[in-house]
Order: sequence, then structure tokens, then C-alpha cells
Amino acid sequence: MTSQLELNDGTTLPAVGFGTYPIDDPDVVVSALAAGYRLLDTAVNYENEEVVGEALRRSDVPRDEVVVATKIPGRHHAYDDARASIRASAERLGVERTDLHLIHWPNPSVDRYVEAWQALVDAQAAGEVRTIGVSNFTPAHLARIIDATGVTPAVNQVEMHPYFPQVALRAAHAELGIRTEAWSPLGKKQAPFTEEPVARAAEAHGVTPGQVILRWHLQLDSLPIPKASSPERQRTNLDLEGFTLTDAEVAAITALGREDGRLFGGDPDTHEEM
Repeated sequence: MTSQLELNDGTTLPAVGFGTYPIDDPDVVVSALAAGYRLLDTAVNYENEEVVGEALRRSDVPRDEVVVATKIPGRHHAYDDARASIRASAERLGVERTDLHLIHWPNPSVDRYVEAWQALVDAQAAGEVRTIGVSNFTPAHLARIIDATGVTPAVNQVEMHPYFPQVALRAAHAELGIRTEAWSPLGKKQAPFTEEPVARAAEAHGVTPGQVILRWHLQLDSLPIPKASSPERQRTNLDLEGFTLTDAEVAAITALGREDGRLFGGDPDTHEEM
């Protein structure tokens, strides 16, 4: 079991989550639950909410111990569509309510993300959702929804890994009391496992490069949600409590950041995902 992180709405999240994209086999998710994960991250656009729901039912872990997170897609940003999307996700997952519900992307050219946020605020008030947040929002997007509703997201899930450490955005989150959650926390195919600061820290602490990067996230107050299909990798990615990186090691890994460090053209000001 991972430690718990407090959120600005008084709830908590496990310090490490399990990413489910593009998993289509419930047994992989059941294995993750058996390994100790208690936060499962899915989305309408992953097209696997039913798979995650099936895993919840197959697992021996009680439902109330698992945080189930999903996301509203761009095509559902209009207020009524967003409310319907929230209910439909719960139905596909087979749960009475979702535990963490996010807006997947702001899609600013469509310009309806404020409506989607109001829908989440109202769904939370109605007891349909426990915790609400966003994904891939910039400080400007955050300011707009907070100004419009008076409600600050508990979470902003964004691309973050050593090549894209999100220094400025994390500072904005800290000021607003928003939890940074990291998708692709290891950097996927571009994972910097052989970069000198990562490899050196792995050797110094007797752990894998992947564990070093995930520990780096934890020490930066980032909640990583790695995906792994093999039970061994699932367990290794969760085994992060037995060592601590030095401040110098953390700084050296952060210094790997690049201006063009994104994995693809996922700039929230221009990227559209409907």
C-alpha cells in the first residue's frame, strides 16, 4: 500500500496510481490491485472503463479501498453532455459514483471547458463524484475555471517526466493548492533510463532506473501513474519507500528537462482531443 496525499477538498489519493491506457485485459488490472495499487486511472477515450469495472468486480480488494479515476472527453464539454458523460462513465465502470473525475483536455478552440467544469462542480455537489479535477490545463485555463466557479480543481493531471519536468506549472499548482498528477511519468519509449543522473542514482541506491524516476516524482510532490502489464514491473514501480534521493540527485534529474521535451505535440493551447 502506498502512502496517502491530502487534497484541497479534504480527501486523499494514494501517492502512486496505476495507468490503464491502453489495457484491454481485466486480469492486468486485477494483478495491479493485487500488487497494492489503489488508484486506477482510465478515461472515456481509453475505451476501457468496462475493463476497469470488470477488474474491480474480479478483485478481492474491497470497492471502498480503490479510487477510480476517469475523464470527460472533448466531445462532452457542453454542460448537459458533461453531466451525462459523468453518469455514463459510472455505469460503464459499474460503480455508484466515480472517485476522481477530470476534464481530459481543455480543447480551447472549442471553448466549452468552463461548462464542463461547472458540470463537475454540480456533479460533486449532487454526490455523483467524490473529487473533481482537470488534466492538461495551463495556469491560464486554471485561472479561468476558478474565476468562473469559485472552485479550485483538486488535481491537474499533466505530462511530466525528466525530459519535461513542468517546473513553472508545478509552482503554479503549489500556489493554488492543486495536486500535480503525472501521466507518462517514465517518459514512455523516450524513458531516460541511461541518462547519467538516473543511472548513477539507480546504482547508488541499488534500485532500477524506473524506480529512481518514480521516486523523483514523489520527492517533487508529483503523483505518478505508471502503466505496467507484467506483475513484476507492477510491484517494482510501487516499491519506492525503501530509499530517498538526495537533493542533488533530484536536481540533476530535473536538469534533464528540455524545451521540446513533450512526447508528442500535446500543447494544451493547441492540442484537441474530442
